[in-house]
Amino acid sequence: MTSPAQGWEVVIGLEVHVELATRSKMFCACPATFGDLPNTNVCPVCLGLPGSLPVPNRRAIELALRAALALGCRIPPAARFDRKNYHYPDLPKGYQISQYEEPLGIQGHLDLPGEDGEPRRRVRIRRVHLEEDTGKSVHDPEFGTLVDLNRAGVPLIEIVSEPDLRSADEARAYLEELRDTMLYAGVSDVKMEEGSLRCDANVSLRPAGSQAWGTLVEVKNMNSFRSVKLALEYEAERQARLLSEGLPVRRETRHWDEREGVTRPGRGKEEAEDYRYFPEPDLPPLALPAAWVEEIRTSLPELPAARRRRYQSLGVRPYDARILVAERHLGEFFERAVQAGAEPQAAANWTLVEWQAYVKETGKGLAERPDAPEKLAKLLALLARGAISGPVAKDVFREMLETGGDPEAIVAASGRQQIADEKELLAVAREVLSANEKAVADYRKGKRNALAFLVGQVMRTTRGRANPEAAARLLERLIEEG
Repeated sequence: MTSPAQGWEVVIGLEVHVELATRSKMFCACPATFGDLPNTNVCPVCLGLPGSLPVPNRRAIELALRAALALGCRIPPAARFDRKNYHYPDLPKGYQISQYEEPLGIQGHLDLPGEDGEPRRRVRIRRVHLEEDTGKSVHDPEFGTLVDLNRAGVPLIEIVSEPDLRSADEARAYLEELRDTMLYAGVSDVKMEEGSLRCDANVSLRPAGSQAWGTLVEVKNMNSFRSVKLALEYEAERQARLLSEGLPVRRETRHWDEREGVTRPGRGKEEAEDYRYFPEPDLPPLALPAAWVEEIRTSLPELPAARRRRYQSLGVRPYDARILVAERHLGEFFERAVQAGAEPQAAANWTLVEWQAYVKETGKGLAERPDAPEKLAKLLALLARGAISGPVAKDVFREMLETGGDPEAIVAASGRQQIADEKELLAVAREVLSANEKAVADYRKGKRNALAFLVGQVMRTTRGRANPEAAARLLERLIEEG
């Protein structure tokens, strides 16, 4: 996308819903599983039938606290549940139990990683609050709108950022970093395709350099990271066109149309007073004892930003560190290879290229090849001391994955040890020079790439066993002598 018309600054804040990884719903014992037959995981509590009373899910509260602490939030001594009142077919009670004035976490932050691994922008988190999910409306062309209430009552957190993002690319980076943080914290599986990570965005434009706020437009129905980027790019361009033509931007909610690549108007944007929040009368204030909060804080694992910094401190390139952290199965393979003695950057290279290619090609991972990282460390040790060449190492890597064999044993049995002795390479080198007179002449004219070609011919003839450096030295000497 081209940036919005010159002179305008994009201002974006995100409201992200994350379904918590609990077995049961927020206020009842119904299963919180995804994909069951419609309207099978329901009971009087999540249907809001008269006389039913909610009972908070302790595990959901604990996971919400983990999320808030992972985002550096301040945890107050108590939080309160409120009723958010509105009417919609997938909201059976006519209200949603949420948190408004006294949320569970406030004043946090999330740093966006830059290309060099250092934070490029700090996004402030206004609040993290706990609530129950609504049901799901399914629009069917034959039967009309159908309602599935399996999701009604599933525990959610809503993470509300301050309007600190300045582009669609930053919004996507924030969402990806937030997903990784929630995944590492063990809060959720954060699968956008299953609705356990959902995002709404508030977008406005203002004159560049101005501190005033523009008219806010909420964008919904973004179901992938790609959708978030495309929808926000489109909406920023749409508002820029209106403002450049002297037309007003209407405060409203718009929905992203993935097929057409546009946002379409929905309803007017609601204010908090439209929901008539009031304290939930069936639930007392939620006590958050400092000792419990501290216990949860100390149980948090190493989070993505800290892990990237650690990988870089080992000598791993920033880009490679980002990929290893974002793809946890690759990070686990890398970690174990390094623990087994592999040099970190070499382990990163082989993890991201050879191991990842094998996984994609075969569908097999660490579950099927549990000792692969340790065997890679042995293989890299052979490569580092010159016992085998790079091409041979790649062949041995595949063979050891397929057969389960030890890399040292595979190399010894196949006779693929690297040839570094010039006496052993002499006959092959002379044969290559004799068969490639033009390349020899080119090298004598100063064309250095001709030597690389000749080395390649030696490698081919020896089936990758020749030491490239030794072959290059020998070829240079023979050309000079001859």
